Amino acid sequence: MAIDTRGEAADRPSKPSGQAVKKRTSPALFYRQVVAELRKVIWPTRKDLISYTTVVLVFVLIMVGLVSGIDFLLTKGVLAVFGGA
Repeated sequence: MAIDTRGEAADRPSKPSGQAVKKRTSPALFYRQVVAELRKVIWPTRKDLISYTTVVLVFVLIMVGLVSGIDFLLTKGVLAVFGGA
């Protein structure tokens, strides 16, 4: 739920019970606020994006290898202790 943080709604103190008064914004105002926030975002360059993607993929491959290796060793250990086919 989008809240209007401008004008009298923002200046009005909260209710004595501790509940703040919430006023819904129009879809047009919400859209304008979203666009304004997206303009503040510092988007990564193509070089940065390739670098970040490479780091993530390498990390994921290492973790897959680590988990697969531990799973393989634990499987062999359980089969050795309890016997298996």
